[in-house]
Amino acid sequence: MRARSPFAAAFLSVVFPGLGHAYAGAWSRALTFAAAPFLVIALLAGIVLRLDVFDLAGLALQGWVLTSIFVVNLIAMAYRGLVVIDAFRVTHLLNEIAASGDGRLGRARLPLHPVSVAGLAAVLLVMSGGHVVVARYDLLALNLADCIFGDTGSCDDPGALPTPAVTGSASSAPVASATIPGQTVPPAASIPPWNGTERLDILLIGTDQRPSEGTFNTDTLIVVSIDPTTRQVAMFSLPRDTVDVPLPAGPVRSAYGPVYPRKINAFYTAIRNRADMFPGTDRTRGFNGLKAVLGELYGIDIRYYVEVNFIGFTEVVDAMGGATINVQVPLVDDHFPGENGRARRIYIPAGVQHMTGSEALVYARSRHGSNDFDRAQRQQRVLLSMREQADIPTLLPRVPELVAALSQTVRTDIPRELLPDLLGLAAGIDTKDIRSFVFTPPFYQTEFQSSPRGYILVPKLARIRAAVRDAFETDPSLQAAREALAAEGATVWVLNGSRVAGQAGRIAAYLEYLGVTASAPNQRPDGGIPANTSIVVYNGAELTRPATVALLEAAFGVTATLAADPLARTEIVITTGKATPDLALPSTP
Repeated sequence: MRARSPFAAAFLSVVFPGLGHAYAGAWSRALTFAAAPFLVIALLAGIVLRLDVFDLAGLALQGWVLTSIFVVNLIAMAYRGLVVIDAFRVTHLLNEIAASGDGRLGRARLPLHPVSVAGLAAVLLVMSGGHVVVARYDLLALNLADCIFGDTGSCDDPGALPTPAVTGSASSAPVASATIPGQTVPPAASIPPWNGTERLDILLIGTDQRPSEGTFNTDTLIVVSIDPTTRQVAMFSLPRDTVDVPLPAGPVRSAYGPVYPRKINAFYTAIRNRADMFPGTDRTRGFNGLKAVLGELYGIDIRYYVEVNFIGFTEVVDAMGGATINVQVPLVDDHFPGENGRARRIYIPAGVQHMTGSEALVYARSRHGSNDFDRAQRQQRVLLSMREQADIPTLLPRVPELVAALSQTVRTDIPRELLPDLLGLAAGIDTKDIRSFVFTPPFYQTEFQSSPRGYILVPKLARIRAAVRDAFETDPSLQAAREALAAEGATVWVLNGSRVAGQAGRIAAYLEYLGVTASAPNQRPDGGIPANTSIVVYNGAELTRPATVALLEAAFGVTATLAADPLARTEIVITTGKATPDLALPSTP
């Protein structure tokens, strides 16, 4: 019998346990060593066939799964090492038996060739290297999952802030005391977990975390609302300068009153150390408070939050290979804050641009060349672009860099067990059909360029809540028309000339629904009841409010009359008559 190579047997055992023994002719040992891997592969195949890719991806971030993989990987490495060494040893033994005439001449002692022994060491090294790589990626995933989904702040968390000194005032900076005398700690949970069928609302928080400062602002507040039945998605952005946001009932309202008087981007810092107001740790309490307050503003239950650190965001984009963004309007900013507090000029031309992480952050954060409202639109555009480019085959070679960036950048309270459902839901969403709302003045807010509180925006609660409530029912073209009319800023009075009770108020409400700032003062025109509606446009308003005038003429079927009157207290006056249609709000605005 020709001698078999122990090295070849060891190598074949790396390919699959038992192959080396079969090659050497030790069939019983081959079947014994192959049985366990066959059973494990059959079990894994059954699990994989029963689960879809999103279930598998969700399982991949479960702590117990990652720990189990780590343990099983170590056992598999030890098992394969044992099989390789045994195949090498058995092959060498069988060669000695064959050389001795099947034992008739006494067992021959064949020397181990140094090259063969070196080959065995190389095989063991290569085999172990594969398991070491698996263990490394497993530990990376475990660390990422613990950092993103944990609330202990044990990771390198730039959002972990030092506890500020006691100020003793609920309306000023945050206080360090865990509770206030006479107050009790709120319950640990107030919103039930998502059941997979109800509308799901998640708060995305962009934090301006600067290492040299002891706190940060939440300059980006975007609520992503998902209808799991229709797979529709809406995004709601609230500008950071919004004030007087209504507060939910409970300790926070007792401390501040019915509304939060300061800008909303400072709310996190104000309450993050107030254990008497919201549940959670010093790191998560502020985010829980933001969920509760924005939920009160929008009239929804915001179940979860995702926090993204602006600085770490650049590393995430770079780890993804950059971001390709369609820049719709050129961006010019002569005062973008640079290093050491020095301003630098930014220019990003229109068109499709491939940006690095730093460039994408500049595009998302710049506001001096435009305003916070345009910035909110750009931030939504960046998020959608990154979602479209999250291609798994492309990201695999960048996993270590991406994991390191994400572990320092993203925090969330989304339960890990919901990940399979959320990943499956996200995969079925058409990013080109996402509805975008930025709650800007004048339609959604009243703007004050100068006030005792500085530049502020005061929300129009009814309009904001209606937009959120009807986000999936309202025609996007109607929403765009509303905002265009609101941008014209025309002021309209509706006078009840027909004497029909409540008619002027109903028409004014209808015009408000369309985006026109209208009111119905308690004032009747002189003379009798006119036959038809009249529209009077004063002092050249037809030149600056053309869309509003065109809408009114179409709605009432009349042509507007132009007039000059320096004493006119409004720009447009509508006087109803006998033939005036009784315009009223639809049943579902």
